[in-house]
Amino acid sequence: MAARQGQPRPDDEAPVFVISVAAELAGMHAQTLRQYDRLGLVTPSRTRGGGRRYSARDVAQLREVQRLSQEEGVSLAGIARILELENSVAALRARVVELSREVERLETAASGGPRVFSVGPGGEIFASRLGERPRRRPGSGSASQALVLWRP
Repeated sequence: MAARQGQPRPDDEAPVFVISVAAELAGMHAQTLRQYDRLGLVTPSRTRGGGRRYSARDVAQLREVQRLSQEEGVSLAGIARILELENSVAALRARVVELSREVERLETAASGGPRVFSVGPGGEIFASRLGERPRRRPGSGSASQALVLWRP
């Protein structure tokens, strides 16, 4: 569900609604919420005393379960599988982002950062690091004025 509607905001995760309020917000009976909790479809947080506390994300998920059941005719077992797969996809997407950042970090570390190339008056190319001044060709009285930032 989160993948379909975007990432939840941190305040969407706060367990603030008691079961009666969550049921009213979702347009369901409180007993339905208890049943969904027993089936593992929507699992709210618990207080120390064992009371259920639903977040805005939980309420949205309750509405999605209801929509799948009533409008799409999906069984509760099918809904459980859909939610499981959606959670897996969200976890995999997060992992791809994490790994992409790690690859980028490793590539930057391996290359020593962005590389700069300077071109001499005769067309010769000199590689240097970002922030280094272009090298002068031996015997040449002038430094190159051409710089190019290379990003593979």
